[in-house]
Amino acid sequence: MELKDRIVVVTGGALGIGRALVRRFASEGARHVVVVDIDGDGARDVAAEVGGTAITADVGHGPDMSRVVHQIEDEVGSIDLFCSNAGLFVPGDAEVSDELWEASWRVNVLAHVHMARTLVPRMLERGRGYLLQTASAAGLLSQIGSAPYSTTKHAAVGFAEWLAITYGERGLRVSVLCPQAVRTRMTEGVEVGTVSAVDGMLEPDVVAAAVVRGLEEERFLILPHPQVEEYMRRKAADYDRWLRGMRKLKQRFPDVSGDG
Repeated sequence: MELKDRIVVVTGGALGIGRALVRRFASEGARHVVVVDIDGDGARDVAAEVGGTAITADVGHGPDMSRVVHQIEDEVGSIDLFCSNAGLFVPGDAEVSDELWEASWRVNVLAHVHMARTLVPRMLERGRGYLLQTASAAGLLSQIGSAPYSTTKHAAVGFAEWLAITYGERGLRVSVLCPQAVRTRMTEGVEVGTVSAVDGMLEPDVVAAAVVRGLEEERFLILPHPQVEEYMRRKAADYDRWLRGMRKLKQRFPDVSGDG
């Protein structure tokens, strides 16, 4: 997909990877970029940088996502690329509160579902459209130290796969972004050499550049950390050996923070 002259939407666009995507898409010649975030002031600041539109919304709330899609298509035009980028990291195990588990499901999984319910039928009717879902390497491998993050990011990857399988022959393109550690608010205080940054901490603009390349090639998996592909091969080749290796990794790094 070429970004020039496209109408693009980025959720979680006020900070981090989302903000970098907004800036990069604008620099690639997107016709209009819409910044969606629960932080309305932050969304407006970023949108102002690129001459775009800001919308305040809670991506985990179905009516909000329906409103976002309708507002953009009514006031700006048909959405060419929708980037479901907002995410939530909650550390802890199965004993994390129901409230935080539910918040993780809403933001990391149901946000994608709410968007698809409203937007995918429109894209299918047009015979074209592109979805970029930000998940994490945690959705392909795991996240030591966070049961909610690992579980919901696996679900996000699964939903992206289902969309690609179900609608790929009808003009819908889907990519899923799966970075490891990225220097964002989510990873504040994380240093290179810790478990979350064992393969290096990327800057958001580096991730955005990887996304542009992935979209141009219409790749399903966009992996800013190329090591993740090899880790996936090892996992698939010998799941039990991979699990043993992950347990050893956990023992080496008792202090854990989030991935991208």
